[in-house]
Amino acid sequence: MKRIIIIVIMLAIWSNIKAQSFDDNLKSHIEFLCDNNLQGRKAGSPGEGKAAEYIFNQLEKYGVTMLTGREGNTFYIIEDGDTLKSCNIVGILEGYDQNLRNEYILVGAHMDHLGSNQYTVDGQSRTAVLAGADANASGVSALLEVADILSQNALFLRRSVIFVAFGAGEEQFAGSRYFTTGGGFSEISNVKLMINLDMLGRGNAANPFEIYSLIDRGDLNSMPDYVKENESVAAIPAIHNGELFASDHIAFTQVDIPAITFSTGISREYRTAKDTPDLILYNKLAAQTHYIAMFVKVLSEKDYLLPSINVKDNVVSSNRIYALSDCDKMPEFFHSDLRHFLESWVYKYVKYPQDAIDQGIQGTVNVSFIVNNDGSISDVVVVKGLCESIDKEAIKVVSVSPKWIPGEINRKKISCKITIPIEFKLRK
Repeated sequence: MKRIIIIVIMLAIWSNIKAQSFDDNLKSHIEFLCDNNLQGRKAGSPGEGKAAEYIFNQLEKYGVTMLTGREGNTFYIIEDGDTLKSCNIVGILEGYDQNLRNEYILVGAHMDHLGSNQYTVDGQSRTAVLAGADANASGVSALLEVADILSQNALFLRRSVIFVAFGAGEEQFAGSRYFTTGGGFSEISNVKLMINLDMLGRGNAANPFEIYSLIDRGDLNSMPDYVKENESVAAIPAIHNGELFASDHIAFTQVDIPAITFSTGISREYRTAKDTPDLILYNKLAAQTHYIAMFVKVLSEKDYLLPSINVKDNVVSSNRIYALSDCDKMPEFFHSDLRHFLESWVYKYVKYPQDAIDQGIQGTVNVSFIVNNDGSISDVVVVKGLCESIDKEAIKVVSVSPKWIPGEINRKKISCKITIPIEFKLRK
């Protein structure tokens, strides 16, 4: 006999994704990039070329639309009479919002390292490969898994997300400088935020997970809260208070593109042969990767990425529909949050349609609705459904909700769009 239960699995679309599920993929990426066959991925070497092809294949596999071929956007570096050939690998997940899809959030990481060193022991020549597991195979592996998470849920991205694996990062950030000067990408002016991933594998008490940036402090301090308030995350970065270390974000700040770097800082094995995959803290890297994906997702939904840059007049329109993450004060259901709405209203009054029970249909329905500036509910629609009867039931239970306390921006009541997951689950 079937016993029917309806349970809350998540409060946001992806909060059921556990960071631990990324461990194997992250480890696989890092081990490939650090394999001796790549000889430390030195800029311009065959090893860097193999890394570039691997990154291209993984992004394509994850559903990212590639803007380069496997050979990437190539560029050349001339040093001491020698010419090095390197490349950038670029892909995109396009946003759905017609007004915002041409604004880009860029996630980048440099893929090269220092190659190898030759030395002599007892007259024997030996080679020490500088694998660069933390610097920066960890950043590249995080970039790939962020792309995978966002690709699976691309339907919910308002802005487009660009992914770039930069070549020749160890050569004075040549790949990112080439990119920001229009090399292979003509829409650089539409990049509204650059998110750099560099050295994420050794997070501990001495080297915590942090955000490094020169962005306006008011904007920067609030960024982690956007994610914490809207997503379930296991890792929350601190704001770094010291100097920024040099990385690919520099090329973007020099052309006035706001940039942030996620990092766990420089470890004692930095730039040595001891920076190997066995020292990577994969469980922490997984949690950090999950956070970064949620960070990009939440920022992609905001009407204004960076209020101090984007909102010049601070005028709040009573006719505009704002995103949840734009609110200074979020809408409340009887002075409480979305969890309370789901538990005390939705799951209390929703009914599982008999035809769906008979057919064994179960899963999650994502319902969006607007909490108007007078607290009333309107525009209830299913954005991801299961079947006609379940979708109708989900719409009905949300539509008859009592009035909410409306959200606020600059102490003015505003209309706000919310999307919630309603889970229908059968259990024997």
